[in-house]
Amino acid sequence: MTSLLYNILTHLFSPILLAILYWPKKGKPGFGKRWSEHLGLVPTSRQQNPIWLHAVSVGEIIAATPLIKALKAEYPELPILVTTTTRTGADLAEKLGDLIEHRYAPLDFPWAVALFLRRMQPRALLIMETELWPNWLQACGKRQLPVMVLNARLSARSATRYQRFHAVFRLLSKNISHIACQYPADAQRFSDLGVANDKLSVTGSIKFDIDYGAEVHQQGQQLRIQLGIERPVWIAASTHEGEDEQILAAHKQLLTILPDALLILVPRHPQRFAQVAELVKQQSLTLVRRTQTTLVIDSQVYLGDTMGELPIMLAAADITFVGGSLIVRGGHNLLEPAALAKPVLTGPSIFNFTDIYQRLLEQDALITVSDAITLSDTLIILFRDKPRRLQLGNNALDVVNENKGAINKTLQCMQNFI
Repeated sequence: MTSLLYNILTHLFSPILLAILYWPKKGKPGFGKRWSEHLGLVPTSRQQNPIWLHAVSVGEIIAATPLIKALKAEYPELPILVTTTTRTGADLAEKLGDLIEHRYAPLDFPWAVALFLRRMQPRALLIMETELWPNWLQACGKRQLPVMVLNARLSARSATRYQRFHAVFRLLSKNISHIACQYPADAQRFSDLGVANDKLSVTGSIKFDIDYGAEVHQQGQQLRIQLGIERPVWIAASTHEGEDEQILAAHKQLLTILPDALLILVPRHPQRFAQVAELVKQQSLTLVRRTQTTLVIDSQVYLGDTMGELPIMLAAADITFVGGSLIVRGGHNLLEPAALAKPVLTGPSIFNFTDIYQRLLEQDALITVSDAITLSDTLIILFRDKPRRLQLGNNALDVVNENKGAINKTLQCMQNFI
């Protein structure tokens, strides 16, 4: 009955869902001819019985990339099918090249999921970070395909919500073979909801296994040479609307003290690149974009208007600010700059990364700022105190290194499903 009601509501509201997904916006990349893959109309897989890994968008792809590489190293002949829902996630996934086959994930209509499974013929489904869809799970259950949730989180708030709608959670969880949780508290909450303990394990967070190779450091150094070795450079990464204004205000204040300072500004979503460029000009700041062929050395703002190159730009900066945190958004991955030994600044909204935030804070590897004024004040202090900057960055890298190992534990859990 619960499943029937869900499917009735899903189809009733499908026009709204499809409008959100496909409605064109200026600067928003479309799906092109591949839009029909969301309806299960995918080409027959070029791989035989691949393992299917779903990572909804950019953040999940970034977290999954080291795992995919480890899987290929451990099982070189294992075919891997990666699905994403968003175009930006797809663009990043396709940078993995021959390691994977990429398709867009089917929307959660029973007929779309059935068609997708019939054409792809996966041997198992791996889901990154609790992206659970009832018809996916039910269809896998009917076909006796193992389903494993990786890097799983369950906040107290989400657990309470599932308790209120326990029939929905039972519908979701009965076809899950195993849940690899980030922390013991997550496993306990799943257990309290009725998931059998033999279906639960604690592996740690895969996000800590981030590892940037020498190439990223080299490219970051090359970019820094282009931007100016001696000038103060900071980056605001993964920023959102309502946040860029505060960041630019902080930078203008910084320029009154350090007139040669440079801000690398990287909006979270590519459809906002043009909007943010216009905002910079409105603030009477000189701008150069990464996609420009000519670099103006005395520009005050460098706009990162490409996808997949954030690590290079982080590596080029002296100080990093992680966006989605000066507005009520919950923050973004603090470990990306930490893994590059960069001092990390964040706003107060970090509810998506509470555990990571706490670990960095406890190890004196992070500073929280509340607004444009405290951001600019903190930047001025850190640019004047290089030993403090280096200490914060080294502490951040130590936190990353001390918490590595989740991928190996996850691979051990996956042995029965590959």
